[in-house]
Amino acid sequence: MEVFISTFLKMFFIMTPFFVLSVFLTVTNEATVKEKKALAIKVTISVIVMSLVLVFFGKHIFEVFGITLDAFRIGAGALLFLSAVDLIKGNKEGSKKSVDNVSDLAVVPLAIPITIGPGTIGILLVMGATFDNTSSMLMGSFALVCAVLMIGFMLYMSTYIEKVVGKQGLLVISKITGLFLAALSAQIVFTGIKNFLGL
Repeated sequence: MEVFISTFLKMFFIMTPFFVLSVFLTVTNEATVKEKKALAIKVTISVIVMSLVLVFFGKHIFEVFGITLDAFRIGAGALLFLSAVDLIKGNKEGSKKSVDNVSDLAVVPLAIPITIGPGTIGILLVMGATFDNTSSMLMGSFALVCAVLMIGFMLYMSTYIEKVVGKQGLLVISKITGLFLAALSAQIVFTGIKNFLGL
């Protein structure tokens, strides 16, 4: 249960849900409620599939490229920190994209790079490599899917959330998420350095 709660909370914040929600509302500004809900389902499925592929095949990717887990921790943590800085500053690549057919936005940019950015990809690879047995792998994967479903539910209910919170409220929450991400990325880098130096 501890693995589930820990993984769920980490992945929920790493995927910057409130930023994703604000971008979703921006790019679907002229879409109907029905189109928004259909797009939310597509984004959720895309993110789940990509996340699970990264988690399950992370170890093999390390082996093929000869990368140590701690080296990847440091790199992924650094990328995540840059994402956190962008989040606090209020810009992230792909946030201004718009297209005539909203369904085309499901994979790019909403799934990648908005929900699963470079930092998130790194963390998913590290997470997959750190699971030492099948039960922790299954529990962690279940927690990951639950975190994505929670974000998907937020996107599905985006119209109602916007009415309650307002765009300014979403912006504030997004910046707070950025602060959490910055702290989390620092912890990941410190862990990598500590293990690398054998401290």
